[in-house]
Amino acid sequence: MKSIIVSMIAAAGLMVTGSVMAADMPADGKAKCGACHALDKKGVGPAFKDIAAKYKGNKDAVSTLTANITKGGAFGWKMGSMPAKGMGANDAQIKAMAEWIAGLAN
Repeated sequence: MKSIIVSMIAAAGLMVTGSVMAADMPADGKAKCGACHALDKKGVGPAFKDIAAKYKGNKDAVSTLTANITKGGAFGWKMGSMPAKGMGANDAQIKAMAEWIAGLAN
């Protein structure tokens, strides 16, 4: 019985953590990136957590992500090609998303 309760508490904690991360996404990211990307599920594009994992430990992750979002491309994901600046994001919005995505790896 104790193991069931502990498991339920752990599962609830994971659900809250996932919700907090999704809520912390910049609002422009939800509007401009959310059509193709999700936090932890592949869609038209890779999941944000998968992108973060790809760049984990890369000291240039934010600048690389910023450049990639700005120029667009496939970046080895074999899921099609992202258009330059996604859905018309400006430079500040792109940098905020790059920082948020890189932060998911921590």
